[in-house]
Amino acid sequence: MVVSVVVGDGDRRAVFSGFIGAGESVIKMIGFGLAIAVLFDGLERIDTQDCEAYLAHRRYILDKNDVVVGEQSHGTRRSAAQVVVDLVNYRELFTTDRVAADLRPWGGATASAVAEMPSGRTQNKTTPVEDDVLQPMLAAALFLVSTLGPHAVELARQVREADRLSSRKTEGLGVGGSAPVAEFAELLDEYRRTCTALPMLAEHHVTDRLADGWSPKDPLLPVATGVLARQIGVSQFWARWMPRLRGPLENAVAAVGVKEVFGRDAVEITAVDASSLLPWTMPLHRLEAVALVGIVRTAAIIVLATVSGMRASELMELRIGCRKTPEEPVPGLHRYRLASKVVKGQPLGGTDDEWVVIEPVYRAAELAEDLHDDRKDGAPLFGRFAFTVRYRWFKNWVNSPAGQRLGFTEIPDGQVNLRMLRRTLALEMAYRPGGVLASKIHLKHVAVATTEGYASRPGGAQAELLAEVNKHESDRNLDLVLAEFRNYQEGILPAGPGARSLTEFFASIDEKLEPTAASAPKIQRSDRDVLNLLTKRAKTLHIGPANYCWFTDPSRALCLKLAGTPTADRPLVGMCDSARCPQATHHPCHRPVWAEHAERTKTFLGGLGKTRKTEHARLQNDHDRALRVVAEIDAVALDQLDEDSV
Repeated sequence: MVVSVVVGDGDRRAVFSGFIGAGESVIKMIGFGLAIAVLFDGLERIDTQDCEAYLAHRRYILDKNDVVVGEQSHGTRRSAAQVVVDLVNYRELFTTDRVAADLRPWGGATASAVAEMPSGRTQNKTTPVEDDVLQPMLAAALFLVSTLGPHAVELARQVREADRLSSRKTEGLGVGGSAPVAEFAELLDEYRRTCTALPMLAEHHVTDRLADGWSPKDPLLPVATGVLARQIGVSQFWARWMPRLRGPLENAVAAVGVKEVFGRDAVEITAVDASSLLPWTMPLHRLEAVALVGIVRTAAIIVLATVSGMRASELMELRIGCRKTPEEPVPGLHRYRLASKVVKGQPLGGTDDEWVVIEPVYRAAELAEDLHDDRKDGAPLFGRFAFTVRYRWFKNWVNSPAGQRLGFTEIPDGQVNLRMLRRTLALEMAYRPGGVLASKIHLKHVAVATTEGYASRPGGAQAELLAEVNKHESDRNLDLVLAEFRNYQEGILPAGPGARSLTEFFASIDEKLEPTAASAPKIQRSDRDVLNLLTKRAKTLHIGPANYCWFTDPSRALCLKLAGTPTADRPLVGMCDSARCPQATHHPCHRPVWAEHAERTKTFLGGLGKTRKTEHARLQNDHDRALRVVAEIDAVALDQLDEDSV
């Protein structure tokens, strides 16, 4: 339907003509145009201040005294902004009078942005763990699981054995009996024969003794006499026994000394920074030993949550026996699975599910089983736990003298919970294939395991995690393509074999955005409109370690030609030779990687002997290629500097 509207007469006539196909928005736009054409004596007189004044008039609710008493809804504000935006976007529809060509109300923002409309899509508002918190936390957890874990298992066994011995009872020894001198003499002889120090009392019990009148110089002040009593089968050491037992006890203290019960003669390990060998733990009291075992168990939870992406409910549903027997589909390659339940969104009782995980996660679950007090199949592996409390204990221990002795980096303050860890994994897999998490865990293996889990059960929990990763990956690609397009507009061009093709694509997009070159009446200006034009190319982007791969034509992909799979639908990034592939580009962000590679190759070349000619030729070609890529990136940057100086 074609609409032609004439306003005024003579020199004040304004004619509006155009197609009504956009519904209510265009009708409102023309109605608004008729009104302001008469008010301002023509549309071309409208400026940005007029648009701001109109939006302010429509934004607020006024009382009868023109006092602001509230704001209109987002929808009302959006409708008001939309008619102004449409006057600009559809200015070619107005044949006689139109807004100025340089009018850009609100900086070209969309009506939704101007009205501050909340997003209609469900957004994940969970923030990831900060990098400066994630790095030391994950490093400490992995070290505790891999290095301290086996020793913690032995420590837990010693605590259980000590508790079992302490709970035994001996006939004839009780509250009313006299001092068991013979039994104590036999026990103390055993300590002297084995050169074992007497058990030491915890600090808070020493404080209690001092408050009860014990002398600070008493040699028996730090002796855990209650532990000795329980070792002979008595529930406690009675004060009236002390006169008869003091002599033998003091002789034993003089002979073997006093020391904490657990962690004596600890095995030496390599410190975190590999700078020295030191005992894996200092001697501990019982409560300290129990606490250390709990810290190692928390480390296992952190590894499981951070690297598998399991939710809190799924971790709590893990049970003894959850580790499936590793499969070996190819000799030397293993597939690890954990069995649990999905609770979220499932019927009462949850639904059985399995997670395909990498070996560090599998070993963390194995360690948690070994630390368990009840190894009966089906018993909850962790049960219900408060992760924030456990994490606080974990952080405090890492930052304490005990943790710093091993060389851990202090964990700074910052919120960490299981939701944030799952979110962090998804973002790391999508945005930073070489980021903080990848520095401690082979991220490619995590991605492969997650994909396998999706393939084995498309409706399972890992499928949901993979979908979240794919969504973030799509957003990442759009952000990168938009950033490179903006760089192109600023004159910062890519390098590499695929640079020309990418530059031509950006030029075609830029032409569509140019008002004088646009063939359609609607002009695209906002980032959202630009992203719509870039979306198709963003789907072809794959991130390499030192390049961007624009996988637009599989038949031209060098990696697929080398692998003999020209019909594959994804590039083989691990086989990428970006210096020769016609679909690869290099950007300023890739220069440090190539420069470092050139420097390392040069070092290796200097260390080769004269007889290793084949290896020397290969490394020389690799070095020359790296220098050539660096030179190309620098040449593009230099051209930009020359243009800016002109």
